[in-house]
Amino acid sequence: MWNSLSALHAHLIQLSETILNLLSQIPYTPPEGTPFSPKSTLESLLSIKNSNPNPNNNAITETQLFNSIKDFTLACALLSSSQSSTHELLSWIPKNLAIEANSAFNELSNAYAESDLGARNERRISELLGVMSGGDGDGDGDGLVNEEKRLVIELMPEVLPLLKDGIKESSIDKSADGDEISAASARAPVGSAIVAAYQFRWFVTQVDYPHLGKLCNLVIPCALTALDHWSPQVKEQGMTSFTHLAKNVNAAELSRYEDVILDACCQNIASDDEIWCHVVEMSVLLVTCIKRSDPRSPWFEKMLNEMLGHLERQPRNKDRRIAWLKFVEPLLHGIGLVLVAHFSRIFPLFFKWLHADDDETVLLVLKRVHTVMRLTWIRNTPYLERLVDELALLYKEAALRVAREQIRSSVLEILILLQQCKGLQFKAAWDKHSNDLNLTSLSLSLSGNTTNNVGAHVDQFHGDSLQKSSQPLKPQ
Repeated sequence: MWNSLSALHAHLIQLSETILNLLSQIPYTPPEGTPFSPKSTLESLLSIKNSNPNPNNNAITETQLFNSIKDFTLACALLSSSQSSTHELLSWIPKNLAIEANSAFNELSNAYAESDLGARNERRISELLGVMSGGDGDGDGDGLVNEEKRLVIELMPEVLPLLKDGIKESSIDKSADGDEISAASARAPVGSAIVAAYQFRWFVTQVDYPHLGKLCNLVIPCALTALDHWSPQVKEQGMTSFTHLAKNVNAAELSRYEDVILDACCQNIASDDEIWCHVVEMSVLLVTCIKRSDPRSPWFEKMLNEMLGHLERQPRNKDRRIAWLKFVEPLLHGIGLVLVAHFSRIFPLFFKWLHADDDETVLLVLKRVHTVMRLTWIRNTPYLERLVDELALLYKEAALRVAREQIRSSVLEILILLQQCKGLQFKAAWDKHSNDLNLTSLSLSLSGNTTNNVGAHVDQFHGDSLQKSSQPLKPQ
C-alpha cells in the first residue's frame, strides 16, 4: 500500500492535519514573561505539508520524508508525555489530543514498516541492535523488533543528540560567575529544555528489554545531561529515564559509564522534595544493577550515607521518609551484613518513624526493620533493648490506628524473629513488659511461639536470600 514515497508522505500529511485541527481548537496563552510556547513548537513540528519540497519536481526525497517523520514523532512524543505531567507547559493539553497522538504514531509506525522506505532502511535496525525487524508480538522472545518499536529505534540516533543539545543549551555554565541560572535562561528559555526532556523520556520508555541495552551509548549521555541540569523538571525526566534503563538492561551494558552514572546519582540525592522519590528509586536500582556482583563495592555505602545524611536533617519530612522506605529495600540487600556498621544512623531514624502520625510510614518502617533483622540478626549491637521497648509501645499505640491489625501483626513477626535470634538477651529485654496488661495477648503469642517453626522459617529465608544474591535479576 505504501510502495511510494508520495503515498507515505500523503498519509503523514493526513495524520498531521488531523492533530493540527484538534490543536488549533485549544486555547493556550504562555505564562507571562515566558518567551517559549510549546503550542508553537507543536505547530511547527506538525507543519508537514510544505516541508522541504524538491524545487525541481515538487517530489519529496527519502531524506526529506524521514525528517518529516522525525518531526511528527517529536510532536507525538510531546503530546503523549502530557498524560504523565502536571507542568504548566503541558497541562493545557487535553487527554483526547494525547490519545489521538498515540494512535496516529502507531498508525504511522505500521505504515512505515510496510513501506518501501522502511524496507530500504531496515539495515539501520541491524546496525543498531544486531537483529532483524518484524513480527506481530512484542519481539522480545526471538530478538525481533516489532513494528511499533522499530520506528522509534530507527529515529533515536537522529533525535537523541538533538534533544541532548536542547537540554544542554540552558544548562548552567559551571565555570561562569554570578547568577548562573539567570545566565543560563538568557541563553535559551528553560521551557525548551523541559520540552526536550519530556520528549527524551518518551523515546527511552518506548523501548525495553532486550533492545534498550544496545542503545545505552545513545541514551546515557542524554540522560546524564538531564541530571546535570538545574531545573527539577528536567532532572525528573532524566531520573525517570534512568529508572527505566535500570529495569531493562544488564550490568555489562552499563559498565562503560558505571562510575559517572553512580556519581551523578550521589550528586542528585540533594535534589528538591518534589523529585526526591525519583532520585531514590533511580539510585537504588542503578547501584544494585551495576554492582550486584560486587557486594563490597564502596558505592553501596556511599549511596546509603548520602541518603541517610539528608534524612537525618529532615527526619519529619513525610514525603522523603516514605520515598526512602518504599524504594531502599534492594540497597539494604546489596549492603547485607555491613548494615551493622550503619546501625547508629539507621535505628534512631527507625525509632522516630515507628511513632509517626501516618500509618503508611509505620507499616513501611516495620517492613524495613524486619529486613534489617533478617540480614544482620542485629548482632553486636546495643539497640536490642531499645527496639523491644519501641515495638511494645507501638503495639499499644496501634489500638487507636486504622491499620491496627496490620501493625500488630508486623510487630509480633519482628518480636518472634528477635526471640529466635537473640534468645536470652531478648528474654531479658521483654521481661519488663511481660506483666503489662495491655500486652497480654502479645506475651501469650510470644510464649506460645514454637522455636523450631521459626527456625525453619529463618533458615528458608537465608537460603532464598543466598540463592537470589547469586543470580542476576532479569529485567521485568
